[in-house]
Amino acid sequence: MSYDFGPLAQLGKVRGGVFFVGLFGVGKMLKCICRSGVLVAASSLSVFPTYSYSQGGLGALYTVVVPTGDFGSANFARHLVSSLASVRAFCGDLDNSAYQVDCLAERFSAVSDSIPEGTDYDEVRALLNSASQDMAKLARNNRDWDLPRGQAAREGGAAERTTRPLTPVSAEVQEAVNRQAIFILEEVQTQLLRSASGSQSRYAQYAQIAQAIDSSKVLLRS
Repeated sequence: MSYDFGPLAQLGKVRGGVFFVGLFGVGKMLKCICRSGVLVAASSLSVFPTYSYSQGGLGALYTVVVPTGDFGSANFARHLVSSLASVRAFCGDLDNSAYQVDCLAERFSAVSDSIPEGTDYDEVRALLNSASQDMAKLARNNRDWDLPRGQAAREGGAAERTTRPLTPVSAEVQEAVNRQAIFILEEVQTQLLRSASGSQSRYAQYAQIAQAIDSSKVLLRS
C-alpha cells in the first residue's frame, strides 16, 4: 500500500522551540505531549526512525590512541558519562511519565550503539544493551493500551529524537515497573564495578560510568 502525503508535514511553532507536526496528506494529526523543548508525537501510522545527532552527541566519532598497557581512553569515558547524563535530561523532560521507562530503554540503546565494537568498552556496550532490552520488555509487558505509542523529539540547537516510538506504561503499575527498572540499572552498576576490580584504570572509568547511571535511577524515583 502506498500513500500520497502531498505536503508531507506542516509545522506550527510553539513554545520552547517545539514543533507540532500534522500529517495532512492522510487526514490525521499527530498527538503531541511536550514540555521544556521535548515532545512525544504519536500516530497510528508507522514512524520511520531518524539517525541524526548533533556534533558531539551520541553519534560523535572518536579516534582513540591508547598507550600500551593502559585501559581505554579517559576522553571517551567522559563522552559516555556525558551521554548517560543526557539520557536523564531528555527522558526527564517528557510531559507524561508513562513513557519514561521505555524512553530510558531507547536512549540506553542509542548510547550502547555509539560505542564501537572490538574496544575496551565492549562490556559496557553489552551491559547497556542488555539493560535497554530488559527495560523495553518491561514497558511492553505493562503497556497502557489507552495511550498511543509515540516518538519523542527535542527541537532547537540540540536537536534530538528517539529512533523508534515509545511504549507507555499503565499508571496502575507504573510505580512497580519503575522499581523493576531501577533494579535493572543497579545490576548494570554492580556488574561494571565487579568486573573492573582487578584494574585500577578500568575501575576508575567504570566507576564514573556507573555513577552517571544514577541520574536515571533518580528520575525513576521522582
